[in-house]
Amino acid sequence: MTVLKSALALAAALGLAAAVAGPASAQQAEKPKLTLGVGGKPLLYYLPLTIAERKGFFKDEGLDVTINDFGGGAKSLQALVGGSVDVVTGAYEHTIRMQAKGQDIVSVIELGRYPGIVLVAKKDGKIKSVKDMKGAKVGVTAPGSSTNFFVNFLLAKDGLKPDDVAFVGVGGGASAVAQMKRGELDAMSNLDPVITKLESDGDVVVIADSRTEAGNDKIFGGTNPAAVLYLKRDFTEQNPVTTQKLVNAFYKTLQWLKTATPEDIAAVVPEEYLLGDKALYLAAVKNSMPIYSKTGVIPESGMKNALNMLVEFDPELKAANVDLAKTFDPRFVAKAAGAAK
Repeated sequence: MTVLKSALALAAALGLAAAVAGPASAQQAEKPKLTLGVGGKPLLYYLPLTIAERKGFFKDEGLDVTINDFGGGAKSLQALVGGSVDVVTGAYEHTIRMQAKGQDIVSVIELGRYPGIVLVAKKDGKIKSVKDMKGAKVGVTAPGSSTNFFVNFLLAKDGLKPDDVAFVGVGGGASAVAQMKRGELDAMSNLDPVITKLESDGDVVVIADSRTEAGNDKIFGGTNPAAVLYLKRDFTEQNPVTTQKLVNAFYKTLQWLKTATPEDIAAVVPEEYLLGDKALYLAAVKNSMPIYSKTGVIPESGMKNALNMLVEFDPELKAANVDLAKTFDPRFVAKAAGAAK
């Protein structure tokens, strides 16, 4: 049985299908006011969240969503576990790690099919490849975040360990750019528009790039799901209509992004996201457009690639028996797609 078929069977066994039967738009959300956590909202990794917010797609579904922006994905996960946020837009890998820890965190729509994370090194520095990184000071959005996992995986592939480098949390905005420019870091794992800014200014050289299909094939051997909407399974059981409405809003966003130009996107996001340089932002958007999910569905191959990445450097996951079917519930996006036809 495939992972997706297993996930559907699990949903049926839980008896949830009936709870979300019928048009969600015609039903009242159980929790119309809710809080969403994210780690680095201005990053293009999370562009679907900003579009859903700014285009009014949450409001169209009758939802009042308060967004809490944390310093990195690990912090938004902590907020979900601690109960200070209801849902999170974050890295799919977190659902795997939490399942391994016995905590039932599930994703309900894929927002990014490629991570879009780029490892760069200081130009004219000693680092020319991952093998040169031993002893390096490496900036990541936050320790324990997907940008951190990305470096861990690359290190493991070249026979190094995470503790062979020193990780520093730098966030995902202007401060990250400034720290790299000041020479405080030897390398950095980050996303656009931060990466395109540093590239265009000639401050860095690219070591590994997961923004393109070719880059993902080289690094992971195929797609590797990135940003998703994830939440506690208890929430989906207790609030199926609310969950459906959230997925509807994000699905509408993915459809909008399919035909949007970089100029369309720049016109929607807050001006501060442009980092004072609209042309640069447009270039960053163009570089990152391939990363967004076309269907909202996480393919089985992508789930396996994500698990294989984590197993490469995480001894705890090597010993864990992770049921990937529990990391993604496809029912909500299937219903959103059906309603959109």
